[in-house]
Amino acid sequence: MSAIHSTQLVFLAAHAPFDRMEPAHLLWMLERMRLAYYAQGEVVVSPEQGAVEHFMVIKQGMVQAEQNLANAVEEDTWLELGEGECFPLGALLAQRPVASFYRAGKDTFCYELPVADFQTLLGLSAPFRDYCTRRIANLLEHSKQVIQAKYTQSSSEQQSLTSPLSAIIRRAPIICSPQTSVREVLERMHASRVGSMVAVDDAGRPLGILTLPDVLVRIALPQIDMAQPVIGIMTTQLTALPPHALAYEAALTMAKEGFRHVLVVENERLVGLVTEKDLFALQRVGLGQIGSTIRHAQQLEELQLAAADIRSMAHNMLAQGVAAEQLTQFISTFNDLLTVRVIELEYSASGLLATPLADSLCWMALGSEGRFEQTLNTDQDNALIFTVPEGMTAARVRELLLPVAKRINDTLALCGFPLCRGKVMASNPQWCLSLEEWKSTFTAWITNSSQVSLLHSSIFFDFRALHGNKTLADELREWLLNIASDNGRFLHQLAEDAMNFKPPLGVVRDFVVGKEKKLDLKLNGIAPFVNVARIFSLATGVPQTSTLQRLRASSVKMNIPAAEIEAWIDAFLFIQVLRLRHHDEGKAKGLGDEELDNLIDPEELNELDRRILKEAFRQARKLQARLELEYRL
Repeated sequence: MSAIHSTQLVFLAAHAPFDRMEPAHLLWMLERMRLAYYAQGEVVVSPEQGAVEHFMVIKQGMVQAEQNLANAVEEDTWLELGEGECFPLGALLAQRPVASFYRAGKDTFCYELPVADFQTLLGLSAPFRDYCTRRIANLLEHSKQVIQAKYTQSSSEQQSLTSPLSAIIRRAPIICSPQTSVREVLERMHASRVGSMVAVDDAGRPLGILTLPDVLVRIALPQIDMAQPVIGIMTTQLTALPPHALAYEAALTMAKEGFRHVLVVENERLVGLVTEKDLFALQRVGLGQIGSTIRHAQQLEELQLAAADIRSMAHNMLAQGVAAEQLTQFISTFNDLLTVRVIELEYSASGLLATPLADSLCWMALGSEGRFEQTLNTDQDNALIFTVPEGMTAARVRELLLPVAKRINDTLALCGFPLCRGKVMASNPQWCLSLEEWKSTFTAWITNSSQVSLLHSSIFFDFRALHGNKTLADELREWLLNIASDNGRFLHQLAEDAMNFKPPLGVVRDFVVGKEKKLDLKLNGIAPFVNVARIFSLATGVPQTSTLQRLRASSVKMNIPAAEIEAWIDAFLFIQVLRLRHHDEGKAKGLGDEELDNLIDPEELNELDRRILKEAFRQARKLQARLELEYRL
């Protein structure tokens, strides 16, 4: 191997995807590359040059991509590439000209590989092909491995929540026929030392389940006839998942429904049973245990301990490498359970359940909780919607509800969910409204909105029912989607407002930072994705509230390529991972709930995370470019 090849290999091995390629494939590539020089300001590749002829890797210097070279200003530079980065992948894969002008931001040297050799290399090297076709997803996988390695010590005793249920099933299910007597079933459960029995038909299809907690309520206390068929006392409304479902899906099911067992069914036939004990050992705190503690809590102290357990669970899941989408769903699901329990206790203590209002109101989650995107740094955003019982007025209903809502908000604050600084809470008379009042409020925002009112009202469009009469929220959602999708002026205004949240990509440096030399991962990182997804969902009538569900569902109606959507989703999730890590590290340093923030110093990130964050911000710009195209901004 020549000296120059040794130097080149050392350089390439420090950057993705070359760090994962086989040495023989790297040598093959280097032997076919040439080193080209571009003076500062010189065009490297442009649309006028026709189909791209080279795959390029920056050895030294910097390349900027601009939409308009002739009259370029700082705002035109939407992409900045540094040493070790390669381009222009999209044009190469599509065998077309580039869409932007690429020019040297300073004196620059690039390795260049002819397009024919690039196509051959795609077939030779799987890591290279995977990177080129799934760029940000590939980088995220690499980053995930780094994160898991960092947390190895804290997660050494943890099971993976990304394992399929088929890998977790420990034994064949203990089954019986539906006509087996109750006495025989109990004897077999005792002899086999199991906590459940499933009745199946002749084809192996599950019909019912009996668990140990059922024994007390359904057998011992009523003193039933032990000779009767067991199916008569079994739970017959069963929840099942397929073998390929992941552990986190079973965990969410257990948490939401309060189950301790999940049936594993393939082609309608019972193939296994997964219990809470099989799934988790989260530092002695199981997910079912947290859920059970919350459901049965009677005192503030019990709820506060459960809130602490939720944060411990989040740390462990982060250590296990659970994906950001699933992790934020877990956090939001358990926060939902805790909030619901606080509501139940306060409703009961106030005597509200004994009034005509009991079935006439719905507590709604807004903002990040409404989108199932809560992290460890989240304040309260909630509201109440109600119908007015006969003989009462909306003002009178509000008078009864506000003191109760105030106690709920205060209790949640004591559990680690700070009061909303903007007072977007159910205890604020502005956000404790009848169904008709909510419709009037949304109508005012949609038909007479100013930029300021849009900015303050945006989180209300993310509402979802949390407790109570959920049909009220459903009716409001259906009504809202109908009037919003027909109001082009309103959607255009939302789009204009969304463009004010620019991803902080720099021209001279990688990132644009504030006075504290930090990036705001919420305002400039997450917000561009959240805002555009909200607009797309309102325009296309998509009822989902989570950002990722909105992007996936609306993209189908807007004919956006799936690969484009997945790149946006991967970018959003990586920023969420950085936020979760930042909050987790803040907790580890002893910071309180109100001290956590979303500000990070990009200089403290490792090279891989800096690179992926740049790519994530680029995807945010591409998403905004799509918005500009849709609304001709």
